[in-house]
Amino acid sequence: MDSLPLHFRPPIFNFPSASAVVFNQNSYPIPYKHHLKRFQKKFCQNRLLTVSFALAESESPGSLNVQSLLQELVDCFALPPDYFAQLPNDLRLDLNDAAFDLSNGRVLDECGQELGETLLNLSRAWELADTSTACSIVSKLPSLEASLTENAKSAFGKRLASAGRRFESMGEYGQGELQRIAKAMIKTGRLLSATPVTTTTDERPRQESRMFKFGELQVEFTPDKAFIGAAFGFAFGILSWELSQGIQSIPESSLQYANDNALLLAKSLRGALLALCYSSTLLSGFASVGLILLGIQLKSKEQ
Repeated sequence: MDSLPLHFRPPIFNFPSASAVVFNQNSYPIPYKHHLKRFQKKFCQNRLLTVSFALAESESPGSLNVQSLLQELVDCFALPPDYFAQLPNDLRLDLNDAAFDLSNGRVLDECGQELGETLLNLSRAWELADTSTACSIVSKLPSLEASLTENAKSAFGKRLASAGRRFESMGEYGQGELQRIAKAMIKTGRLLSATPVTTTTDERPRQESRMFKFGELQVEFTPDKAFIGAAFGFAFGILSWELSQGIQSIPESSLQYANDNALLLAKSLRGALLALCYSSTLLSGFASVGLILLGIQLKSKEQ
């Protein structure tokens, strides 16, 4: 063999073991076990990432956190039946302000029919200092949250946070129940108000309205109502002016009484009636002018 020429010598191949190397169609050696382990490791990593991402999406704060915070708010309203009725007068005024912030304006349009009526009933219970009714209404809020739209959640959150700040301004009272309610309302309101609001192209922009609320009376200001109120104020001003002129036309010399004390009392009453009539005329004039300007402003906004 050594004497053979170089080009006649048979080729010598050194193959590795069959268990370590396999041949593909192009006859390139591939380490089978090594690639199989890498593929299995990569597949498991991708599977773990997919599962963890799905769990993160299912536990989004839009569902679990809001429900837990609303339930915490319900627990904070576990108060004695006469708790609101025993509040001092200044705290009762703050409670009425919280009721106004909760249900002011177009609450039915912004929060929906069901939630809007619930907020109106809750604010009425606060105004009447009816603790039992208020606690019963608050317990319904967690069940209503799931059916709300994104816009309704945002509007509800803003109202809840505003009312919570009213509770926060009441300060410490009793065992700190008001401050716990305030913290729960503000925390829940901020989370709900952070909900992204969706706008549609075919939705008309709602006109702003001015509301007047005194106790259970709630009146919406419109241009027509403002002009009608100005007309009534003008008529009352004329009536007060005519009455003052009639009293002033009576001369003091015509006042005849039995003694000086009765005469002095009559003059005092005459002066008081004149002052009352003149002040009523002046206030009616200012109110009429203010209502006319308000009606013009509201009418220009509508146009």
